[in-house]
Amino acid sequence: MRRADRLFQITQYLRGRRLTTARQLAEWLAVSERTVYRDIRDLSLSGVPVDGEAGVGYRIKPGYDLPPLMFNSDEIDALVIGMRMVQAWGGPQLSASAAAAALAKVVLALPKDKRDFVEATPLFAPSMQMDAAQGERLESIRQAISSRHKLLLHYSDAQQRASQRVVWPLALAFFGGTWLVAAWCEARDDFRSFRLDRVQQMSEQGYYPDRNGRRLADFVRAMQRSVKEQQQ
Repeated sequence: MRRADRLFQITQYLRGRRLTTARQLAEWLAVSERTVYRDIRDLSLSGVPVDGEAGVGYRIKPGYDLPPLMFNSDEIDALVIGMRMVQAWGGPQLSASAAAAALAKVVLALPKDKRDFVEATPLFAPSMQMDAAQGERLESIRQAISSRHKLLLHYSDAQQRASQRVVWPLALAFFGGTWLVAAWCEARDDFRSFRLDRVQQMSEQGYYPDRNGRRLADFVRAMQRSVKEQQQ
C-alpha cells in the first residue's frame, strides 16, 4: 500500500470510531506500530485534528471532514481527456458505464468553482466507432487478463495468413487507433503482440500460472531490449 493511501485509511478509521489504538491500526494496515505512530504524527503536523496518545488510543475531532479534491486547470484537463478517450476508444463496459461514472464522481468531488472547468475543457476524443464484435473481444480479453485465463486466438497476420495461437494475455495497449494484446505465445514460446482487429474468433482455454519470466514486467523488459538492439 502506498503511504498516501495508508494515511487516507488511517484518517477514515479515526473518523469512524471513538478510540482506535496504534496496535489496531497496525494490524488492519499490516504495518508496524512504529509506522503508525509516525503516520499519526505526520497527520497532526499536516493539520488533521488528531486527539489521543500512545497506549490509550486516537480519534479525530467530531466535525472534521476531508477537504474537497483540489485540481488545477491542467490537472482537470488531463482527467477529462483521459475519461473521454476511454469513452471513445474503450470497450462497451469501460466506455459506456465506467468512464462516465468515474467522470461524474470526479465532478461531484470538485469544489463548485472548479466544476465549470470540466464542461469548458476544449479537449475531445472523436469516437472510434469500434464495431460490436471488437468491443466484446476487448472486454473478454480484459477479463481474461484479470482472471489469468489462456485464450485461443484465431488470428490473421498482415499478409492475411491465418493461424491459431494459445496465448497468455498480459496487457492491452492502445496505439493510434489500434488495440494490441501483449501476451506470451505458447506456439512461439516467447512474447508476442497481437492486433485486436486481426482476431477473428477467440475462446478461453483454462488458467495460466503466474510464472517467473512470463509476467508483464518480463514482457516490458523484453521489448526494451528489442528496441535497444534495433537502435545499435
